[in-house]
Amino acid sequence: MEKMLNQNKIQEELHGIKILFAEPLKNFTFTKVGGNADALIFPKTIEEVRLIVDYAQKNKIPYLVLGNASNLIVRDGGIRGFVLMLTDMTEIIVSDKCITAQAGAELIDVTKEACKHHLTGFEFACGIPGSIGGAVYMNAGAYDGEIQNIFTSCEVLLENGTIETWQLEEMNFSYRHSKAQEQKVVILSASFHLEKGEIDNIQARMDELTRLRQEKQPLEFPSCGSVFKRPEGYFTGKLIQDANLQGFKYGGAQISEKHAGFIVNIDNATARDYEELIAYIIKVVKEKFDVTLEVEVRIIGESL
Repeated sequence: MEKMLNQNKIQEELHGIKILFAEPLKNFTFTKVGGNADALIFPKTIEEVRLIVDYAQKNKIPYLVLGNASNLIVRDGGIRGFVLMLTDMTEIIVSDKCITAQAGAELIDVTKEACKHHLTGFEFACGIPGSIGGAVYMNAGAYDGEIQNIFTSCEVLLENGTIETWQLEEMNFSYRHSKAQEQKVVILSASFHLEKGEIDNIQARMDELTRLRQEKQPLEFPSCGSVFKRPEGYFTGKLIQDANLQGFKYGGAQISEKHAGFIVNIDNATARDYEELIAYIIKVVKEKFDVTLEVEVRIIGESL
């Protein structure tokens, strides 16, 4: 596909939009792994997203959205077609108890904005390194909070170029799942309902959760965050610890010595290192405890 893309035509049709051709995605992913994107595109507005998707549709070019590339693994063969990164779409608007953020806004920035406006309910997300779009897509959660608990609506772009507003009741939220995973859409923005609170209490809670993350999670290494969903009745990290796997390495990837639910890139790991290590963890935990771990992290792209 890389050679089939008409770069001159694309640049002409999508004039003014930042496009990087044959760009290594490991330069952008939180794991620091991933092959080339045929075309990595950074829209700044909803209209630019619509133009990109329309061009891709008309020219039969596959496309997908990476958000800010935090909770995913891109395979070493990279991704064919268009890859949209929405990291330039970061507007945050606060109106009374409602906060609306574009899909590329960092969760951490949105929680800070909520705090600044004395709004409580978003504190749980203050240390999650994802974007708003990714958080809605995955129904992100931490410390007994989840996106669905504060979500009111989101704007999505359909494949046919139509923009729809999806309300809470139609989102099919469940553990790490939303309606956005059920059909091909681009999440453009989302709105959340919060409550008025005391700024000192909100900041104290955010400080506490930030401290807990720093103490418990291997933030000093590249990683994709939590690799597995939590099995009902168990803690993933404890299962991996009890299987005597903590610290186990495959290639440049290692089960974190700080938190066994994380796989960190300690020595120029490849996506294959990650996938092999994930498969091994699943196999050993199943053999030892008859528990089947499910992968939470998105694994996308082509293998070499």
